[in-house]
Amino acid sequence: MERFIGPLSNKMAKQCHLKAIRNTFITLLPVLFFGGLIAILGAAPVSETTTNGFMLAWAEFVKDNSMILGWMNTISLGFLSLYVCIGITYFLAKHYAMEVFIPIIISISAFSMVAISPQELAYGNVLAQMTYFDGKGLLLAFLVSIASLEAYRIMGAKNIGRIKMPDNVPPALADSFSALVPALIILAVWGTVFVACWKNGTTFAEWLSMIIAPAIKATDTLGFVIFVSILLNFAWFFGIHNGVFEGFLGPIEYGNLSLNAAAVASGIALPQVFTVAFWCYFGIIGGLGNVLSLSILCALSKSKQIKIVGRLGFIPALFGISEPLTFGLPIMLNPIFFIPCILTGVMNVTITYLLMSANIIGRTYAQLSYNMPSF
Repeated sequence: MERFIGPLSNKMAKQCHLKAIRNTFITLLPVLFFGGLIAILGAAPVSETTTNGFMLAWAEFVKDNSMILGWMNTISLGFLSLYVCIGITYFLAKHYAMEVFIPIIISISAFSMVAISPQELAYGNVLAQMTYFDGKGLLLAFLVSIASLEAYRIMGAKNIGRIKMPDNVPPALADSFSALVPALIILAVWGTVFVACWKNGTTFAEWLSMIIAPAIKATDTLGFVIFVSILLNFAWFFGIHNGVFEGFLGPIEYGNLSLNAAAVASGIALPQVFTVAFWCYFGIIGGLGNVLSLSILCALSKSKQIKIVGRLGFIPALFGISEPLTFGLPIMLNPIFFIPCILTGVMNVTITYLLMSANIIGRTYAQLSYNMPSF
């Protein structure tokens, strides 16, 4: 099993497109953190029966500054897909050792072209509708950034439309002219898509969302959440970190988080259950393997060795770090711990999912840090 999983995980970790997606979300953590704080600040937990002075003052502050808080939320989480588009283009360009500025500009232009509804674009009057700039447009951001960058790279490698300037021309000007024709071709293709969708009364973003809606809905089901829990804990049992899977799980988790944050800002019911905060704070309490409770049991063990490992692993487990116990007991490749390692995760996500779906406990809309204690 290890001989099969090891090479597969290495290939996934090194695959340039998945690596670019993973690095993008890691790099965007400060923006996500800021957006999470704004979402929390703008959601004062008060009701008609609230009498606490601090809570009432908080609610009054939110009421007086709702427009400012709304814009701060929009600039952070509301532009998530645009930032992801920029990040993927940047990391792919760096991977291919390309100059990064022009590909980024191409991707931004192309993404904006196919994400914005032209019917509502009126300069000096109202803002364009940018519905798909938040988490709803993540797949569009992946598609536009990867397709645009790869097309630009291939045309550059094959010298398609390359305008060669004399050696005495400044490098910046030479690079600009060499990119002129490839950029025009790429933007013309996306422009054609833009016009074709507009003629049919839609946008490419809306059309793509309609096509993938069943798949997106399936990722917010109990079955999918259980599958993710089994997969990640199973891989961790063999020492494979969950970061390997971040390339395809990150867009789902962060996309759902962005949708919930937008719902909080709009004052409507939160639509999604499975988010990155759901996973970090409920699915893996103490880190992968849910080792926080295990560290307490180990600290009470009669075995001196296990007791020491439990005490040393307790503080890290509070902050979601399971490595001391995973490799200290060890849990990894230890058949005694295999079933508990898998089942605790399944129980956590199942109970949490059912409670959130029934609105018994609130759904998550902010992610402050991976290492914040779950309580």
